[in-house]
Amino acid sequence: MSSDVPHPYSIEVEPLTKPEGHFGWTLRRSGKLIERSDRAYRSEEKAREAALVAAERDTKPMPGMGRR
Repeated sequence: MSSDVPHPYSIEVEPLTKPEGHFGWTLRRSGKLIERSDRAYRSEEKAREAALVAAERDTKPMPGMGRR
């Protein structure tokens, strides 16, 4: 997995107030909110890795949703 965020996505990793010392992430495509973490991560690096997985998941078409 690459650590580069694919265009047009952006990832914001921010510290959470509760639980203190944990991080959450927000995934945006062209500035529009796509997904937000629903769990707390113990490190900024782990939160960023989870956001990259979400970005990769969003780039792949869902089964049955392709062209006919």
